Amino acid sequence: MLEQITCPADLRRLTHAELADLASEIRALIVDSVTRNGGHLGSNLGVVELTIALHRVFDSPRDIMLWDTGHQAYVHKMLTGRVGDFTTLREANGLSGYPSRAESEHDWIENSHASTVLSYAYGLATAQASDVGEGRRVIAVIGDGALTGGMAFEGLNNLGHAARDVIIVLNDNGRSYAPTVSRLSDSLKRLRNNPRSVRSIARIEQRLKETLPFGESVERALEATKAAVREMWDTTSFFEDLGIRYNGPFDGHDVADLERAFRNAAEFEGPTLIHVLTQKGRGYAPAENDEVKRLHDVGLPKPGSYTAAFTEALLKEAELRPELVAITAAMPDSTGLLPFSERYPDRCIDVGIAEQHAVTAAAGMAMAGMRPVVAVYATFLSRAFDQVNLDVGLHGQPVVFCLDRAGITGPDGASHHGLLDMVLLSKVPGMTIFAPSSYQELQQMLHDALDITDGPVAIRYPRTPAVSVGEHEVGQGLRARRTRTGTDACILAVGKMLQYATEAAEILDAEGISCSVWDVRVVTPLDPAMLDDAARHPLVVTVEDGLRAGGAGAAMRDLLTEGIDPHPRVRVLGIPTEYIAHGSPDAILASLGLDAAGIADTVRRSHA
Repeated sequence: MLEQITCPADLRRLTHAELADLASEIRALIVDSVTRNGGHLGSNLGVVELTIALHRVFDSPRDIMLWDTGHQAYVHKMLTGRVGDFTTLREANGLSGYPSRAESEHDWIENSHASTVLSYAYGLATAQASDVGEGRRVIAVIGDGALTGGMAFEGLNNLGHAARDVIIVLNDNGRSYAPTVSRLSDSLKRLRNNPRSVRSIARIEQRLKETLPFGESVERALEATKAAVREMWDTTSFFEDLGIRYNGPFDGHDVADLERAFRNAAEFEGPTLIHVLTQKGRGYAPAENDEVKRLHDVGLPKPGSYTAAFTEALLKEAELRPELVAITAAMPDSTGLLPFSERYPDRCIDVGIAEQHAVTAAAGMAMAGMRPVVAVYATFLSRAFDQVNLDVGLHGQPVVFCLDRAGITGPDGASHHGLLDMVLLSKVPGMTIFAPSSYQELQQMLHDALDITDGPVAIRYPRTPAVSVGEHEVGQGLRARRTRTGTDACILAVGKMLQYATEAAEILDAEGISCSVWDVRVVTPLDPAMLDDAARHPLVVTVEDGLRAGGAGAAMRDLLTEGIDPHPRVRVLGIPTEYIAHGSPDAILASLGLDAAGIADTVRRSHA
């Protein structure tokens, strides 16, 4: 049946019994594709009926359908003509794991960072209400987890204040990545599922209508009385107070009920919220039984990861430092904090999808004598750069940022590559930046970072497996480490790029080109001894897996060339300033000349 769905209009000829069969087929394809290619499983299994109902009621792409976050849009992709390509999900040149404007006219926003959709919706609805408007409906699907982000509340406030025509679908599964850090959904469910509250409001409304003459003052009294009854049973009238009509909660797995709710919402003017209760991971027992994250994603992890090294090191440091606390933004599992939270539940803080709040809160904790470690993906820290710069950096607070998934991450694509962190953080005065090249280096760096008390520290490490090395191959403090000595060229490698640089030096050595190789280790401040040694070579090549412009290599080039005469020729290798599509990290790096062969070729051509 799924193969017969070439566009959303095909859904409207099916009976509800046929839709149930279709939902089963969709779930089977999701499980098959995600378990093979990796991706987001639980969230998509939970929105099957919801997505079917949306596409039966609304006319995409004429009606603007927006998803927050986009990782819950797999079913949307299937129902908009991409089911034949779904087996290529997250593969190079295959379907993106998020909505993609390049893939389909049904994808309006490539929304992969949470809590932004209501701002998009406000902007699009404002345009529809203007002279350039085309009468399109705007539908924004947002999860309860995304509602923990401050930007979502800013969007709600503007939508209600401006009375924009937007249908907001609150997909409430009680979770973001892990269980949602919010009391809002529970409060709403208690109110709307309380029969006594519903009966009381209806009874009072009917009696007022029967006994009092109708008029503006009576209408105001009626609304005030209903509000008072609401407050009597539950203090949450949050959405109504913002000017947003609330309806629900509805069973998110009942297509017929959802269709009625959506059709009714389409008749109202102004913003209307449809509260939908779904089960994350529905229909797949392993996901339903996963109490932590309902198999939110299947990342195909490999043993010996940098994340595992961080977890191990954090537990060791916590034993020695009772003032240490760990902070996460709704991702305790993927950042490696679960073992820490189990051992030290009072010292692990999940703030929800609120990176800005996490960083400034960490500054406050540090001011009062705690040692906060903020564990976050490198791509997500860019959301809180202002807070890193002015709330932590300006105040000189010793907050440690542990940045997982730094550099080229692979199958999640442009939004998830961690390419900006070295460029941005190296511009924060007083910031120390570590880049480990091995499992053991990360552990040493966390220890050293916690010994720094006069300013912030960042440790950035990749998603790819960590190399394991012996004790004699681990650096210490703020010093770089020379791993190979040569005379013709010097390769300065940042983090995981040391492995490629070493392989390149071996290739070149067989050709008669002798190379020194340094593990940079500390991006800021750069080790003067490393720079002095590099300056003795006629050629220096820097290699990093961050943006080339304004990154670590650019800083090294400046120090190696300014005021030095004669100075070595310096070639800077890194990521170009462009959006990099999804694919395997090794293949992407090779395509950019950042593997061993590419580095060797740069040295070879520059040495000639």
